[in-house]
Amino acid sequence: MQTLIKEILAEETHRVRHPILRHGRPIEDCIFAGDQEATTVHLGAYHDDKLVGVLSAYKKNHPAFNTVKSYQIRGVAVVTDFHRMGIGKKLMDDIEKRMMERKIDLIWLNARIAALDFYTSLAYHQKGDAFEIEGIGTHYCFYKLLK
Repeated sequence: MQTLIKEILAEETHRVRHPILRHGRPIEDCIFAGDQEATTVHLGAYHDDKLVGVLSAYKKNHPAFNTVKSYQIRGVAVVTDFHRMGIGKKLMDDIEKRMMERKIDLIWLNARIAALDFYTSLAYHQKGDAFEIEGIGTHYCFYKLLK
């Protein structure tokens, strides 16, 4: 399957974020702090000109890591009909490449329980115990060193 990954606007991510990550909640819940920052990167995955996956990366340090050059990945979502087709992996591979080009040391994210195997398969490592994100569910912190 041919998938095109390209940078998109924050607002474009809402079409996928909302039904997948914030289903049943107000559309405003799809607006994340930092979406409009110049350093933020939003990626879209397209199949036959249809947006089927999104990912956002925010310049943000995590207090558990001793690094000055890190990004947080948020809002990774793929339209249900396109699950298990490698789109999430393509999005993650693309953002890692972009972060390495920017000389970023570390990528980190908060993963839902349903996504733990996905991130482990991409060589991300768990940091710490499970925690709750109110209204969203149980998560684990995962990270990957890029250098």
